[in-house]
Amino acid sequence: MAMISIREERSDDVAALRDLHTAAFGRSVEAEIVDRLRQGCPDLVSLVAADGDRIVGHVLFSPVTVDAGPVGMGLAPLAVLPEYQRRGIGSALVEHGLAALRSRDCPFVLLYGHPGYYPRFGFERASAHGLASHLGEVPDEAFMVLVLDADAMAGVAGVTRLRAEFDESME
Repeated sequence: MAMISIREERSDDVAALRDLHTAAFGRSVEAEIVDRLRQGCPDLVSLVAADGDRIVGHVLFSPVTVDAGPVGMGLAPLAVLPEYQRRGIGSALVEHGLAALRSRDCPFVLLYGHPGYYPRFGFERASAHGLASHLGEVPDEAFMVLVLDADAMAGVAGVTRLRAEFDESME
């Protein structure tokens, strides 16, 4: 993995990212979400993993709200080309992204993800922090939060809401 570098997304990455998400997920829904968020949301953290000039991984963080609480970020999607998976690229993207969010004083990061993968980064069940999903019934173990600022999150509970671009792409 010595040749893999992590950097911020650039405008000339758009087509490669669309192909990456389609290959990683076997469908275009995630690519469409990324495209919609890029167009409608200025406050994104978008990082790519590159092997030389080839983009092999991507992680996107976008704003998430909680009823009467602070604005945090949601981690979604995270994608790595199938032939590059299981090499630590996804973990490196998540770690770089979380470091960037800590430096921006982000109070929390929310995600819907694999309960066997994300706890290694400190993610816990969101329900343990009084957070519920606006999507209604989601598996409790898959709806997770990483509290980055315990003081900002003290007493915060309620329904979390992703950006509308997620709902629009799932219709």
